[in-house]
Amino acid sequence: MTMIGWIQIFLYCIIVVALVKPVGGYMTNVFNGQRTLLSPLLRPVEAAIYRIGGVDEKREQHWLTYTVSMLLLHVGGFLILYALLRLQAGLPFNPAGQSAVAEDLSFNTAISFITNTNWQNYGGESTMSYLSQMLGLTHQNFLSAATGIVLAVALIRGFARSSARTIGNFWVDITRCTLYVLLPVCVVYALFLVWQGIPQTLGAYVDATTLEGGKQTIALGPVASQVAIKMLGTNGGGFFNANAAHPFENPTALSNFVQMLSIFVLGAALTNVFGRMVGDERQGWAILAVMGVLFIAGVAVCYWAEANGTELMHALGVQGGNMEGKEVRFGIVASALFAVITTAASCGAVNAMHDSFTALGGMIPLINMQLGEIIVGGVGAGLYGMLLFVVLSIFVAGLMVGRTPEYVGKKIEAREVKMAMLAILVLPLMYLGWTAVAVVLPSAVASMANAGPHGFSEVLYAFTSATANNGSAFGGLTGNTLFYNLTLASAMFVGRFFMIVPAMALAGSLAEKKSIPPSAGTLPTTGGLFVGLVVGVILIVGGLTFFPALSLGPIVEQLASNANTMF
Repeated sequence: MTMIGWIQIFLYCIIVVALVKPVGGYMTNVFNGQRTLLSPLLRPVEAAIYRIGGVDEKREQHWLTYTVSMLLLHVGGFLILYALLRLQAGLPFNPAGQSAVAEDLSFNTAISFITNTNWQNYGGESTMSYLSQMLGLTHQNFLSAATGIVLAVALIRGFARSSARTIGNFWVDITRCTLYVLLPVCVVYALFLVWQGIPQTLGAYVDATTLEGGKQTIALGPVASQVAIKMLGTNGGGFFNANAAHPFENPTALSNFVQMLSIFVLGAALTNVFGRMVGDERQGWAILAVMGVLFIAGVAVCYWAEANGTELMHALGVQGGNMEGKEVRFGIVASALFAVITTAASCGAVNAMHDSFTALGGMIPLINMQLGEIIVGGVGAGLYGMLLFVVLSIFVAGLMVGRTPEYVGKKIEAREVKMAMLAILVLPLMYLGWTAVAVVLPSAVASMANAGPHGFSEVLYAFTSATANNGSAFGGLTGNTLFYNLTLASAMFVGRFFMIVPAMALAGSLAEKKSIPPSAGTLPTTGGLFVGLVVGVILIVGGLTFFPALSLGPIVEQLASNANTMF
């Protein structure tokens, strides 16, 4: 580890925190229907969309209607994307002549992109046409990201409102999120990426002659526009198979730093939206502090592990840490930081191969996802996931003092705790259940490139990534098989929607409650004690749930590597 490395990490954190308040203020105005700088330009477009769609922007929805509207949007998105992939061979903007995508892979990919997971059992440049990348994948990147944000806002309204039966209008929220937040930023962002050297073209692939006289086909396409929303919307699906390690997706140190910032900016700012809407910005800062403690701890361990390398590397005289699987233009610190950021959020973009990390370095991204990706998390999804843990923590605190727990003026009772626990417990069922099946089924075991604990980690990482709607791959696992296409799709679907429905039921229940003023026995939820309580509950729940599985994978691999045994 170096001082320059820590300065990079410190600078990153400072910039993220500095962006929280201005971005949070802007987003609050957008979702409250207030005037913004872009209103003169975009308000006529917004009104036209409502007229065409038959939406009454002043009519709000009950939580159940809100949730059903969201599900209907995703059913339509799945059908359109599946059809597009199956028919792409006969559709335009296919200069490389890509054939139709197989049924099971189309199913997996369609589920992946509507759930904001972007798990890819394919190489983008060798499988997808330009039309599929633009109309199918990039389009869903916008809608799935917007969905996560508006669901978080709906849950915030549940905390903020009193004696209300509605939590907003889904169609209005998703229109405003896309039109005022995601699109304007992505237009500017894509232009920046083009300036950095990322292609944005509908031209055909280029044939080049190498210095050795060989022929090489260089894949191009409308890359910058997809990279912009994949990072800002924490989607992560790469235009190219190598994702953000590819020089056409992430060419410079500056593009790498800006991409890392864009992964966190909206998710972190939503904590400020929460504070503003409930009438106390300190509540938002307390939640961000919980996220920050967990994030810094993860970065420190991952950076230390990669900078230190392994005992075998030391014995062989390898200096400078573990550079295997990392881009020289990024180095160890930017690779380790990117890995923690992309798995703390539900982004899944990678600029280094996690399969080549040390055992402990690779364990941190795995833990980030297993905790439910609440450390900033996916846009929106991280906040509503964190608020579920807050509800659980408040309940635990209430048990300790023997009184009904309260949070931001709302009593937390049996219904709210049940909904929170249902949403939290559904995730390990998918992580661990499908992993148990895959490591005993011969056809699934055959997809593992490595034996022993490293091979186990490959499988555990895959189902964890899918269920957490992250989409990053540990590597070393052949996922494009019927078994993995179907099981990973089921994990992605359950991880997204079986968490959303209880969260929306919680929002509806809270909105109907009356707000009560704080009393002498109310637990302060803006200070260090509360932050420590929530961090402790998260780590205890995570440790009790996942320590046995981690012991079979990265922990035992680390112990073996200390004895110079590699897998």
